[in-house]
Formats: sequence, C-alpha cells, structure tokens
Amino acid sequence: MTASLPLRHFLLALAVVAVWGSNFVVIKVALDDFPPLLFAALRFVLVFLPAAFFFRRPAVALGNLALYGILIGVGQFGLLYIAMNGLISPGIASLVIQSQVFFTIGMAAWLAGERIRGYQYVSLMLAASGIAFILYHTDGTTTAAGLALVLCAALAWAGANLAAKIGGPSNMMAYVVWSGAFTVPPLLALSLLLEGAPAIEHALGQATVYSWLAVAWQSWGNTLFGYVAWGWLLARYPMATIAPMALLVPIFGLGTSALLLAEPLPAWKVIAASLVMTGLALNLLWPRRHGAAAQKRGS
Repeated sequence: MTASLPLRHFLLALAVVAVWGSNFVVIKVALDDFPPLLFAALRFVLVFLPAAFFFRRPAVALGNLALYGILIGVGQFGLLYIAMNGLISPGIASLVIQSQVFFTIGMAAWLAGERIRGYQYVSLMLAASGIAFILYHTDGTTTAAGLALVLCAALAWAGANLAAKIGGPSNMMAYVVWSGAFTVPPLLALSLLLEGAPAIEHALGQATVYSWLAVAWQSWGNTLFGYVAWGWLLARYPMATIAPMALLVPIFGLGTSALLLAEPLPAWKVIAASLVMTGLALNLLWPRRHGAAAQKRGS
C-alpha cells in the first residue's frame, strides 16, 4: 500500500490522517465552550477568511458551490457537532462518519447510474452490521440519537461528494474555501434561532484560549492543511496508493479519544470497529487487488 511512497511522502500522508483522526478530540475540546452551530460557523469563517484572498473563486455554478457549502457546513459538520455535544463519543463518531463511503456509492448509483459491484454489497453489509452493533450497545456515551445524527451527517457528506463531482472544480482547495461563503450565513442564522443570542455572546466572551485554538485547528489544520496535503499527494501518486491511508482515520480517532479523553474501549467497540473497518477496507482494496490480478493475467 505504501511501498511506492518515499518515506517523507508516507509521513506526510500519515500526518494528514493523524490530524483527521485526532480532530474528533479537538472537536470535543471546542464544544466545552461553544454551542455546536456557532462552533461550525466559526470554523468556516476561518476557512473562508483569509484564504479567499489567496484563491480565486472556482469556475463552477454558484448553485453548485452553495449546495456543496450547505451540505458540508450545515449537513455534515453542523449535525456532527450537535451529535458530539453529549450524544456520541468522539471515537465512535470518527468511525460512524466513515459510512459516507457507502452513502456516496448508493447516491452515485441512484442519481448517476453507476453500477454497484458485488464486493460493494458485501462491504456495505459488513459496515452496516458494525453500526447495528453500536446501536445495540448504546449507553450514556453513545446514544441512538447521536448515532442517527452522525449517520445523517455522513449522508450530507456523501451528497457534498456528489455535488463536487458534478461541479468538477479544477482546484478543490479553492472550491472548499469559497463554499464557506455559503456555509457561514445559514449556520449563523440557525445558531441565533436555536442556540440564542445570549448563549452566543456568553460563548464568545468566555471561551478559553484552548477552545479558540481548537477552532483554528479545525479550520487551518484539519481543512486547509489536510486538503492541500492530501490533494498534493493524490496529484502525484495513484489513488490506489494514497486512498487506503484513509482507513487509519478511525484508528487515530478511537486511539486519541481513548488516550486523551479516557474513552473506554470495551470489546463491543472493538468488534464494531473491526466490522466497519473490514467493510471499508474491502470496498477500497478489492478493486486494486482485482485490477492487479487482471493485469498480471493480461501480461
């Protein structure tokens, strides 16, 4: 999987997935001070500014850019932050959000007519059984409501993936940055409506430096560094070399949550994680292995 990567590029890819996985602990830190919708709005303010001064607006339809921004900002992160505000543990959230892979496959089949392969059905059943295992073992740290919200966030992420594919931006980084112009207004409006001006004022006045650093890390570390570095690697190496590294994101998520937040890892979590990860790995690695075998037969 990584044999063709020079050590420095492998370490760069590892740094990206470590940032993306440990990011769920960072989210938990910020939620100690910020209401979830306000937190999401602040995140995308810092994604949009000052980066918009350095990236030209991508040449895509404004409707497409707005759709992507709303799905990513309100749908994915708004719902994820609400869920993580006491309804689901960071480690489990980092795992369940990866179900976006299967939602993306299903939406592509439904809307774009893409064919679903046999191995994808098997991988979906494995991952779904892992999520069902989580639902069966909901407790004080992982609730049915939290699980449902994260699944909805994953569905919104899948919709954003499809919007980006339809939009076809030549510069994904600029696309992400400028989508923030359509993400911040609805998030702020929803925060005012649902969380209230007093809660917003209190949070902005009382937030610790650690919470502000968490917001900055969400924006600049997780989004800007992550997207730039990942895109740079994808531009230089085959997808089959880089993409499997993303399987480490839930590992870092569960590991950092257990290490830094003392999230328990009972046997049922390990079993659920194994089922979901096996499904993800099968979906990602099967085409590569099958393609390599076909190429070998052809030669």
